[in-house]
Amino acid sequence: MTAGHSDDTAKPGTATRPPVSVIVPAYNEEGSLGPQVEGLRGVLARSVPEYEILVVDDGSTDRTADVAAAAGVRVLRHVENRGYGASLKTGIRAARFDTVAIIDADGTYPADQLPVMLDQLETADMVVASRTGESVSVPLIRRPPKWVLGKVATLVAGKPIPDLNSGMRVFRRDWAIQYFPILPDSFSFTTTITLGALADEYHVVYHAINYFPRVGKSKIVPWHFVDFLVLIIRISMMFNPLRVFLPLSLLFGGLGVLKLIFDVAALFMRSPGGGWQLLLQPALSTSAVLLLFVGLQFLMIGMVADGVVRRIAQHNRPLAPSRSVFVRPESADAVRS
Repeated sequence: MTAGHSDDTAKPGTATRPPVSVIVPAYNEEGSLGPQVEGLRGVLARSVPEYEILVVDDGSTDRTADVAAAAGVRVLRHVENRGYGASLKTGIRAARFDTVAIIDADGTYPADQLPVMLDQLETADMVVASRTGESVSVPLIRRPPKWVLGKVATLVAGKPIPDLNSGMRVFRRDWAIQYFPILPDSFSFTTTITLGALADEYHVVYHAINYFPRVGKSKIVPWHFVDFLVLIIRISMMFNPLRVFLPLSLLFGGLGVLKLIFDVAALFMRSPGGGWQLLLQPALSTSAVLLLFVGLQFLMIGMVADGVVRRIAQHNRPLAPSRSVFVRPESADAVRS
């Protein structure tokens, strides 16, 4: 079995699907990698005319690289642990085909959903396997922070995001490479590319899947929650700063107005007689003035940052064209006539 494989026994109709490079990042996954590769091979042999499987061993200290080599797939190995995102970048750069799929090596994602996702990619820029199926095995301790991150990301993106950091998705190689300068080498790779795609108005499709218990120990630790939250705000600053600063401005400005109303009401309660003496009484508290100024400052910073971002965007190279915009054949014939 070679890395690039053309299967003559593929079912009729699969020839319309493009060749695909499947990238499997792996770090100390010797227990799950073998079955995952075999499952991928079986699915791809039945559903696409040509494919390759690339395992990127991220400096594993166990037999992960040996298991991958024994399975007969391409193996790319980092001499030291560089991170999940770095492994995906290595695999994407080395991919033979323009259509790229990524999937974790721990057996949590259903490989049999790849053909459906490949079909959906025809009119999409990225297809994400959303862990919202009937059977989703997510530890209880990870559900509250996952929910919070999803809500914050939805607020920042301005669009619903069913699954922010799914490790199974399909996209085109050249489309993903344009984001490499901002994609981190850590677990935040998938979060960043999701928010970047939505901010640039690309068409992202979410395909509901089941999510199985992982084989082995998870690499996600509790403090990654803070990293993900900071990342979401950072990405918003890079694409749409007002998504962060406008809510903050409204929050502090609104609190300032409420405190102002309270201060004025308290003034009338202290001076029931009214008259010109009210003008000589201290009306506004320091906290009200401070809240109003903070709200104004957030608004000004957001507007300046938004202007800078848009100005920089004017001088950047054009984005890769979106696959969600296409010309119907009959429309093209009408133009030629």
